[in-house]
This record gives sequence, structure tokens and C-alpha cells, in this order.
Amino acid sequence: MRPGKLSVIGNGVVIDPWHLAKEISGLRAQGIVINRDNLRIAENATLILPLHSELDRMREEAAGAGKIGTTGRGIGPAYEDKVGRRAIRAMDLVDGEELKHKVDRMLVHHNALRKGMDKPLLDAATVHRELMSVRDHVLPYLDAVWHLLDGMKRDGKRILFEGAQGILLDIDHGTYPYVTSSNTIAGQAAGGSGMGPSAVSYVLGIAKAYTTRVGSGPFPTELQDDVGELLGQRGHEFGTVTGRKRRCGWFDSVLVRQAIKTSGIQGIALTKLDVLDGFDEIKICVGYELAGKAVNLFPASEAAQAQVKPIYKSFEGWNGKTFGARSWNDLPAQAVKYVRYLEELVECPVALLSTSPEREDTILIADPFAD
Repeated sequence: MRPGKLSVIGNGVVIDPWHLAKEISGLRAQGIVINRDNLRIAENATLILPLHSELDRMREEAAGAGKIGTTGRGIGPAYEDKVGRRAIRAMDLVDGEELKHKVDRMLVHHNALRKGMDKPLLDAATVHRELMSVRDHVLPYLDAVWHLLDGMKRDGKRILFEGAQGILLDIDHGTYPYVTSSNTIAGQAAGGSGMGPSAVSYVLGIAKAYTTRVGSGPFPTELQDDVGELLGQRGHEFGTVTGRKRRCGWFDSVLVRQAIKTSGIQGIALTKLDVLDGFDEIKICVGYELAGKAVNLFPASEAAQAQVKPIYKSFEGWNGKTFGARSWNDLPAQAVKYVRYLEELVECPVALLSTSPEREDTILIADPFAD
């Protein structure tokens, strides 16, 4: 939507082509031009099919109280097919005849699963027909993205990588098993684009001035009281795509520091500071208690994660407002102290500060690209 910028969907993601077509159609209806000049899709990106979404929902329903808390959009099952070497990739839509064989191979696995769950088996011809119906919405944008980006790097273009999900949803470094099915740490920008680690120069991490989580899983500082409800209301804490209500709690410096270390983050974009305006007391998690002992990292064990208790430090709130502030001098002194204290706890500088949902209400504290 920004003129002159090329958007690239890399190989590291999984793509629902029907949702993509709907999104493109919706944007065009708003007068936004979308063509090959401003959108490319990696030819080796894996596709999410309706059967993936259905499997996602069936598993969650069967799990009952033990559900993972997925979005039900088929992301996990699509990644499973990718690593299982039976996935349908974007490039497979080019040759309709060859696609039939790939659908057959995929359904050997999926129909065995469905039979075990006492669900109707899938018809290969139907799946093939569905894919062929959406191919024209995908094929015009296909490209060898690794090659495209390499050329741009050689030409001195600035490339911005955007992570799709929180670092603590990483399949290796997150709150397993309550995670997504891929790597979401900053290092995945290299593998997910085909550019290699040398392409990543500066890593900016985005963190709220309090902590949230969507879906199931451990959340040591979660507030299941009026304060947690107030944070959610003020922060409009609902999933951008799914609309799911987010769980809210005090800032967890242990989790944020751990995410910073595993992603090699060099600066923080601290958002929603204004949500804390007017609180007499703000609490910050500075460590955990586990089995009667103080610990300063989040354990990898699922059982231990469920048992940790936050150790809080109380922080005096501020009377003035941060909402809409656009300079460091516009902030109440106590709010500045809060930001500086968080920097000490997470061992990383705050590079920019967001004080409202508006793009302009941002305080640039340190420009990583300044000469």
C-alpha cells in the first residue's frame, strides 16, 4: 500500500491462496493497485489447503482441555506437510497434470489420518479442482524470490524483513508445545527468504509496555482481574486477523530478555506506553520463583513453565499522559524512568517509542541507520 515499495512473500511462510485472493480483491475494491510491480510470491512457498484448516479444527476439538489454542487456519498441518515432503507448493500450480500426482501423494497421508479419526475421506479430483480454481490468483506473482532479493541487495536497496509471529511462538525457543509450527526468531529471516544470515544487519524487536498472549499456553504475569480487563480494553487487545481476545498482564522482563537473546535483537520498539497512563501502581516481573528458588530465565520444561511464579517490583505510575507524545520531552518524568528501567532489565536499548495507534505518534530515540 506504500507507493514505490515492493512487497515480497518469502518461502518461509505458508500461504492460503483463497485468503490471498480475497485480500487482494478487497484491497483493489478500495482503489489499491496490486500487480507484479508491487507484489511477488516465492515460487517455493508452501500452500495451505482447506483440508489443512479442517484437520486443524478436528484436532483441537478432539484434544478438549489439552488443546494448543491454534487459530484453526491450517498453518500447523501445512508446515507438517512441508517437512514431510508431501506439500503442495506455489510452483506446483503451473502444471495441472503433474499437480494431480502431488495431490494423490498428499492424500495418502491425510486420508489415513481422517480414517483414524472416523472422518469422511477426501476426493483427489475435488482437491485438484479447488487448486486449479485459484491458480490464476497466485501464478502472476511467482518469482525466484531469493534471486530477486539478492539482486536488490547488490543494487544497494534497503530490505525490511517482517516476522509474522511473536518470538515465544518459535517451534524451538518458544513455549512448546503452545507454539506455531515454524521458527519465528529473527534468524529465520535468512532461511525464510533465501538470502543468508549476512543479509540481516539490524534487528528491531517489537514489545508492548505490558505483556499479552493470544491462545493457550503459559503466561506467568497474566492478570485475570479488573486490571487485566482494563489493559485489554485500553489496548484494544484483539487478534488482527482472527479477532481473538488477547490475555493481558504486567510486563515480563524475563520473557522479553530471553526473546531478545534468542533473536539477537539490537533495539526495541516499545509500543502502547499510553495504555499505562493513569495507573497509580505498575508492576514489573523481574524474575521467577520455581520450587522455592529464584530463577532468571524461563524454563524449557512444560511442567516447570506452568509452575513458575512471577517476582514483581512495584513501580510508581504517572499522573500526566503519554498519549500522542512525539518527543522525549513530552513524556512525564516517571514514564521516562519506566522506559529506562525496562531497558536495564531486558539488557537492550529502546530505539523507538509508540504512544498511540497513529503512525505519527512515535518517538525515535535512536536511528539504527544513521551514519
